[in-house]
Amino acid sequence: MKYRKLGKSGLEVSAIGLGCMGLSFGYGPATDKQEGIKLIRRAYKLGVNFFDTAEAYGPFTNEEMLGEAVEPFRDNVVLATKFGFKGGNVAAGVDSRPENIRAVAEASLKRLKTDRIDLFYQHRVDPNVPIEDVAGTVKDLIAEGKVRYFGLSEAGVQTIRRAHAVLPVAALQSEYSLWLREAEREIFPVLEELGIGFVPYSPLGRGFLTGAINANTQFDETDFRNIVPRFSEDNRKANQIIIDKLTEFGKKRSATPAQVALAWMLAQKPWIVPIPGTTKIHRLEENLKAEQLVLSAQDVQEIERAFSEIKVQGARYPEHLLALVDR
Repeated sequence: MKYRKLGKSGLEVSAIGLGCMGLSFGYGPATDKQEGIKLIRRAYKLGVNFFDTAEAYGPFTNEEMLGEAVEPFRDNVVLATKFGFKGGNVAAGVDSRPENIRAVAEASLKRLKTDRIDLFYQHRVDPNVPIEDVAGTVKDLIAEGKVRYFGLSEAGVQTIRRAHAVLPVAALQSEYSLWLREAEREIFPVLEELGIGFVPYSPLGRGFLTGAINANTQFDETDFRNIVPRFSEDNRKANQIIIDKLTEFGKKRSATPAQVALAWMLAQKPWIVPIPGTTKIHRLEENLKAEQLVLSAQDVQEIERAFSEIKVQGARYPEHLLALVDR
């Protein structure tokens, strides 16, 4: 596994990290804790040193699982977690008041069984708290040795600039994939200018870009994708052309659709580090092999041409969750 630096921060991580959310939250019943620990440890053995969680995943249980999983090799990994929801509950709304940031930091340290959080993200921008106050609070936590680096999630250009003026932002985490490329227009130039790394979540389109989901797929009743417009039956059917194109290209390179989608992302910028998640060890192994699939400029152009002809159908979030995305 090769390593990448998140912008100018100096924080070095595996080229592909592991998003742990789906082990506990969002995609149906939680994975058995011991099975989750086994998967996290397998990722580490395969070269992953960058693990992403949040108090809101569960809530709380995901951090506990990750903390237990990495305890034997804690000093060899980079742990990223997040603050910013009331009581760790997404449905309760945002809360980035300084006292809440501090409370979350203390609680997360205990659950992660560690004395420092390597990368502490604001999970969603709080319109009621100036971002300068947020950055200032994290700056104090860094001075106290409880946090190493500061990150933002789904933040817009002005928020990024204002936060970075108070405390260097090491990484921005936002949704990005072959079927969601909004970040390229306004966000990428600012990240490049300021030397901020980019950590795309859902780089495989919440599983769709693996080719394992089609119009006939039935999700568990607790699966978040049931309320995502892009995952309506009609939109899944309309978007099947994306998988057809990925499969067609992958056959030329003996690669799966997921590997092509991740290799394409790694080819975009050297400071991009995707964090695909999975509950299955064979999918984990498949995803990590994407790092060995090096695409040429010609390969990237071929993929770009194929996708320029496709109009993706359906919004990426329902309205109430889109409202939490900073513009």
